[in-house]
Amino acid sequence: MAKIDITKTELVWPGKYNEDGTRRDVPRVSLPFQVIETVNESRATREVVKSKGATLFDTYQGMEGDTFEKGWRNKLIWGDNLLVMGALLEKFAGKVDLIYIDPPFATGSDFSFSSEIGEDGVEVGKDQSALEEKAYRDTWGNGLDSYLSMLFPRLQLLHELLSPTGSIYVHLGWQVSGFIRPLLDEVFGAGGQTGRPGFRNEIAWKCTTAHSDSGRYGINHQVIYFYTKGAKHTWNDPKTDYDQDYIDSYYRYKDEAGRRFKSGDLSAYGLSGGGYEYAWKGHTKLWRCPIETMRRLDAEGKVFYTRNGVARHKQYLDEAEGMPVQTIWNNKSVQFVVSWGDEGVGYDTQKPEGLLKRIIEASSKPGDLIADFFLGSGTTIATAEKLGRRWIGCDLGRWSMHVTRKRVLGIEGCRPFEVLNLGKYERQYWQGVTFGESKDNPLAERALYEYLAFVLKLYGAQPVAGMAHLHGRTGKAMVHIGAVDAPVTFTEIDAAVEECAKLKQGELHVLGWEWEMGLAGPNNEVRRGGPVQELAKHKGVKLMLLQIPREVMEQQAAAKGDVRFFELAFLEAEIKHAKGLAVQVALKDFVIPNTELIPEEVRSKVKKWSDYIDYWAIDWDFQNDTFMQGWVAYRTRKDRKLPLASDTHTYAKAGKYRILVKVIDIFGNDTSQAFDVEVK
Repeated sequence: MAKIDITKTELVWPGKYNEDGTRRDVPRVSLPFQVIETVNESRATREVVKSKGATLFDTYQGMEGDTFEKGWRNKLIWGDNLLVMGALLEKFAGKVDLIYIDPPFATGSDFSFSSEIGEDGVEVGKDQSALEEKAYRDTWGNGLDSYLSMLFPRLQLLHELLSPTGSIYVHLGWQVSGFIRPLLDEVFGAGGQTGRPGFRNEIAWKCTTAHSDSGRYGINHQVIYFYTKGAKHTWNDPKTDYDQDYIDSYYRYKDEAGRRFKSGDLSAYGLSGGGYEYAWKGHTKLWRCPIETMRRLDAEGKVFYTRNGVARHKQYLDEAEGMPVQTIWNNKSVQFVVSWGDEGVGYDTQKPEGLLKRIIEASSKPGDLIADFFLGSGTTIATAEKLGRRWIGCDLGRWSMHVTRKRVLGIEGCRPFEVLNLGKYERQYWQGVTFGESKDNPLAERALYEYLAFVLKLYGAQPVAGMAHLHGRTGKAMVHIGAVDAPVTFTEIDAAVEECAKLKQGELHVLGWEWEMGLAGPNNEVRRGGPVQELAKHKGVKLMLLQIPREVMEQQAAAKGDVRFFELAFLEAEIKHAKGLAVQVALKDFVIPNTELIPEEVRSKVKKWSDYIDYWAIDWDFQNDTFMQGWVAYRTRKDRKLPLASDTHTYAKAGKYRILVKVIDIFGNDTSQAFDVEVK
């Protein structure tokens, strides 16, 4: 390796520099976002969107204002935070006021959580998804080197996103905190003094009860590093309650009403600014307030006289602001989440809202923009929502998205928010990088062939040539693969089914990234599936629709064979016509295919089909664009009951409408089904 030119103290590890000694660049890929769902949106806003002619999954335009009053909508983003942050730079560079991140610590619980099943709330541990396993491999595959290589470019992007007066809090375990401090110094500055950007504090947060660790002191704290982008930053001088020992020592006096107070010095001797000399109650002194103030305090009963008749200031405990917050955080207001409390949502690494409340109130103002790119259980944005801040949250895990959405929806009066991902744009980028592209022909025939061959190989199929709509074969089944940048359609499937029928091939597997609304899951002897399955059956073809998982785009997951293709789930619902222009939706069935892949621990707890459902929602007027939630029901840890019939919805006028029903199962996966209705 070439010589590295080191000009200042820095942490170096394999992978920080290229072979030629130059610094490895931070990936900067600006991809558009897809808006896949809007939550708690008004119908009036929906009409504005409709007038713009949106199509399946709107592209986020970033045209809303930067305040709630100007139309800002909070954002929940599913995806790799490196790509997400790169995509946010165009609109949000220098605009995020506060960032809190809680990256993994190198523990087995980094991606662990539990879920509850059915009305009884039986709790089961959830295994990591392949995506989460991949994230853990990327983070710790080569030990500390991998962790530093993962975090360093992300810290650089976070620095660009922060506003000039913004702050960042990085929450770490003892396993890695000592290594990350030099990285933060390098990116944000060593700080340490007034007037310099960068480091402000190292905070020790008590994260567990006292316990014994074999051969060493019990470890009961984690580290939070507080840095600022600029020399000037938002700071609201947070206070905390006095502890009882302090109260007993200093607030040891009580007045006639029983109010506690402490005796404060009113003399100005020793003060650098001098004072006011006058006689008060027979004592001539240099006082720290003018005589007018002394008279007012005395009239208010705020002056206390010693045995010698010297005036002192009564400072009441119930009027005190509290103690300035120090760097050891161990009081009850920031206490860790306890198993018997109401706050837990099943994440082993969940942080308490009290902790985030302290951070957000200290380093931001109402209306400021808060971001968390390792979202986990969603504590940061749930707290930001309650405190009237704008927010952006991002995570790679589907369950994180689901738990966070429910937490925010459970906040009374929560503001509208949208769910985004990089969707087809990330897949287009992956296809170009992986299989090659040219400036004149970005999706050249060779690149398309290599894409099809790659997916077929992962599925265990062999390519076939000379077919118009069939791309491969596995056993007795033919295989059709959908494009990376478009949903698989009824017409597309019908053409592949027709080709199978002509070739007298009795089975077809269709692999897709996204699906036209209305396509549904399994076609078997137990459940009939949707119309396209029925159409295939009439032509003598058994049809299976399988999801191409995002893991296909992850090099390590693909190389290790960690890619599983799952059949689409199937939901059945009945649209009931009520009086006049009113309708109601009732769920009738929901099936997750490939139940043999679900752990026996989970299957044994499921008593009926609805136990698999954790959440369902309805868009009453779906326009083949973004899902807009019009009604929602979901289970919580306190209330496990789930209604299987919606409230009645009344349309404003007669006509034909498309209702879209979305179900999210206990694993965080969503399934949608469209129903066309006419009200008269």
